Amino acid sequence: MSKLGNRLLRAAREGRAIIRGGADVATYRVHVPADVDVRKIRNALKLSQAQFAAKFGLPASTIRDWEQNRRKPEGAARVLLQVIKKEPGGRFARTQARVSVRITSRG
Repeated sequence: MSKLGNRLLRAAREGRAIIRGGADVATYRVHVPADVDVRKIRNALKLSQAQFAAKFGLPASTIRDWEQNRRKPEGAARVLLQVIKKEPGGRFARTQARVSVRITSRG
């Protein structure tokens, strides 16, 4: 079998193990999309930019920059936004941020 075929089979087996709960979380990566629609996520929560920023401990100027495509969320910010997107009504979204986090993004 080709290298690609072997990699695909290994990936399928790993995926099955993850779904079944039999994989060690340290052995796999989580994919976070490169593009995140911050405005869409914020609008789904029916929050203004200022409210969204305050709720999740982000600077309002950062939210504005992301939504106006002057900058893009990176790294931990993309992960945070994906969690908010996947669980808009979850405990995380309902809880006021208690820790102020400085998240920077590069253009």
